[in-house]
Amino acid sequence: MDISVRANVKDLQKTLTALANKQIKFATALALTTIAKEVQADEIHNISLVFKKPKPFTQKSVGVKGARKDNLTAIVFVRPIAAKYLEPYEVGGLHVLSGRALLNPKDIKLNAYGQLPRNVLERLKARKDIFIGPVKTKSGSVNGVWQRIPPKEGQKARRGRAASVAQPGHLKLLIRFGDPINVNKRLNYRSRAQAIVNHRFNAVFGDAMAKALATAK
Repeated sequence: MDISVRANVKDLQKTLTALANKQIKFATALALTTIAKEVQADEIHNISLVFKKPKPFTQKSVGVKGARKDNLTAIVFVRPIAAKYLEPYEVGGLHVLSGRALLNPKDIKLNAYGQLPRNVLERLKARKDIFIGPVKTKSGSVNGVWQRIPPKEGQKARRGRAASVAQPGHLKLLIRFGDPINVNKRLNYRSRAQAIVNHRFNAVFGDAMAKALATAK
């Protein structure tokens, strides 16, 4: 997405002195970099609003490349790995999965970000009480990670009390495998960036020009 501020700069240039015109490229580069950093900060904050406890990796994936006098373009970008799974939250579509199935935790402890701990599947596979695959249930076949719960013996009868019935062994669903589902949240990355540039650029450029003039030789 390209956002041009050329018209803003041309209008402002008409009111500048000769000294200011000499400094306009420096001021423009400074203003573009400043506004890009404002967009970056807003996008990072917005990620924390859209997602519940996002990982630091996701928030830190928003970067900035500043403008220069010889290249009056500032870039706000999302690093490739995060961009791949964040894209559906901007344009719509299905969740991007790291594997072939969506992991839906059912009865397993999550990390501080509400997600499965790293390498949890590998650790579960190594356990003898774990079964991974489809199981026929009353509601149909369910594919996932199951824990084999051994049978429990009934308690011995005491005077005046009947013996409790022994509990048979069963499977406990820990993680359910599912297909990708449609994303229903939106980051509105582009529209938020455009709104900040429209609202803030002239003021930011004015501050940048004041700094440029103060450092002019």
